[in-house]
Amino acid sequence: MNYGYFRAAAASLELKVCDTVFNSEKILTAAHEAAAKGADLLVLPELCVTGYTCGDLFFQETLLQNALSSLAFIAKETASIQTIVAVGLPIKKGGSLYNAAAILHKGEILALVPKTYIPNYGEFYEARHFASSRNLRGANLGETIFISKKFPEVPFGTDILVCAENFPEAKIAFEICEDLWAATPPSTSHALSGATIIANLSASNETIGKAEYRRLLVKGASARNFCAYIYADSGRDESTQDMVFAGHNLIAENGKILAENAPFEGRMIFADIDVSLLGAERIRTTTFSQCENNLKPCKEIFVRLKEKRFEEEAYFFRTVEKRPFVPQEKDALDERCLEVITIQAESLAKRLRHIGAKSAVLGLSGGLDSTLALLVVCRAFDLCSLDRRGIIAVTMPGFGTTDRTYLNACSLARETGATLREIPISDSVRQHFKDIGQDENIHDATYENAQARERTQILMDLANKEGAIVIGTGDLSELALGWCTYNGDHMSMYGVNSSIPKTLVRHIVEREAEAFAQEKNSAQAQNKKLGEILFDILNTPVSPELLPPEQGGISQKTEEIVGPYELHDFFLYNVLRFGFSPSKIYFLAKKAFAASGYSAATIKKWMKVFYKRFFSQQFKRSCMPDGAKVGTVNLSPRGDWRMPSDASAAAWLCEIDSLE
Repeated sequence: MNYGYFRAAAASLELKVCDTVFNSEKILTAAHEAAAKGADLLVLPELCVTGYTCGDLFFQETLLQNALSSLAFIAKETASIQTIVAVGLPIKKGGSLYNAAAILHKGEILALVPKTYIPNYGEFYEARHFASSRNLRGANLGETIFISKKFPEVPFGTDILVCAENFPEAKIAFEICEDLWAATPPSTSHALSGATIIANLSASNETIGKAEYRRLLVKGASARNFCAYIYADSGRDESTQDMVFAGHNLIAENGKILAENAPFEGRMIFADIDVSLLGAERIRTTTFSQCENNLKPCKEIFVRLKEKRFEEEAYFFRTVEKRPFVPQEKDALDERCLEVITIQAESLAKRLRHIGAKSAVLGLSGGLDSTLALLVVCRAFDLCSLDRRGIIAVTMPGFGTTDRTYLNACSLARETGATLREIPISDSVRQHFKDIGQDENIHDATYENAQARERTQILMDLANKEGAIVIGTGDLSELALGWCTYNGDHMSMYGVNSSIPKTLVRHIVEREAEAFAQEKNSAQAQNKKLGEILFDILNTPVSPELLPPEQGGISQKTEEIVGPYELHDFFLYNVLRFGFSPSKIYFLAKKAFAASGYSAATIKKWMKVFYKRFFSQQFKRSCMPDGAKVGTVNLSPRGDWRMPSDASAAAWLCEIDSLE
């Protein structure tokens, strides 16, 4: 299976200006290298057959004829490979000369696509030599050009899509250099006409700051059009009489750079583009289709690509992040954590101001989720200029509470300036067991859930007594798995963590701990002590602590019961964000966690648990409390996710059972 992946390559070339024979050999070398690595498409620079910097030599018949002869030669010599190759050359048609992209496949010249926007400013004088595609008569769907007896009627125009008959989602359109920089680039209408991949043959000279601007343009074009954008740039062998070229090649997908070489690095880059992801994004973002009244009819040219099974491929030119909610770079992660906790605090502050609350109540367990919730509440109170003593942090020790979590909860409340309330629940739960006839020695769901519901009752009643709001502590990962007690910890008056996945919760708390621990001023010793507490909480196993301790330690470890949260967050992201199938997620998980010690059988086991719980626990999400959306994935029934509580998981589970 190819799982919807299309392999693209972009390259700068070693080049001699005006030497089409030399340049053709370099083009062929690149084409065969790309084919050897399984590329479906290779994009080469603008006018790479002749060189971009030929100047008035473009008017020389010798150069133009040599370019045509070289094009035929390149087509012939690439007949044995199934890679689509896009090369640039000057082409005469009628009384005009065009800067064009020639699209080659298996010995055929599929089409010639002329440049639309011809720069004639600054260091560029292209209008001196080339005409715009807008010179073509009206709609250019029927335009053809004579190349040779072998190629007497090659389609010529801008409104052309190259489509893969064995990969329907892969539709490729072409534009040239300045077309990207224009206010209304051809790529926009191409995307609306169905193109999922835009190839740009470019000769963009290098000046200070231009590389970053070019990168932004490529990312922006791919994001705006929900497409992949492949940008191939001329390299340093172009003439340096007045300009220098750096061979800055980029491949972007939906606003993200998949592959890039540094300016002057001059290597071929590859990326496996997720075309099925692009299709899913277009469907999900309904405003994309609302723009289709601007589309133009396109001529579709069909080719057959080489079949791939990515499980058997020697290469996979794509990084699969095992923690998709968590940025990999430290600076980016710190920025993300600060942004998240700021959004959480601002959303809660708005709710506090709206209801006029001066107090908030939350249960503090000594675990990560309630710790993050308390940190958010502290920030919200500061934003509202409220006294932190109005934060009532309630620790409610029960049958499973350990000394470590209890002491951390108490210390955390004190060091943040909150008001600590200790309300043990063991006696009240025992009375409840007596009332309903529950044997305390039977540690079943009733035993566990009765504790969770007793704690929620305490918080709700205390909030009524104090005129406060109950802050929910449960996170997105728990909601996805239904790992919460219905009308117990499932319920609150505002859930500040409801769209924060477990893998990110840890990093937000860690960032706060680092910030506090770095305080060296003696006047800020309280913050340093708080940092130490947070680090100990980070090192505590995740547990609901509803079963009695074993030798004083935590006996009930969540990840041993429902599975590793890093796996579940990976499944969650790909299910909700892109709607991927179990087979594709399984393939990606094996790539992402290859070095993490999870066998294929382990991944499959926990994937099945995820889908079973995700479907069966929807009823809890259907009535979840308010809580602001923070990231791109959310499970609120009022926002991102609406699903019937009685939907069947049979099709998904059947697919998982078939995985190898």
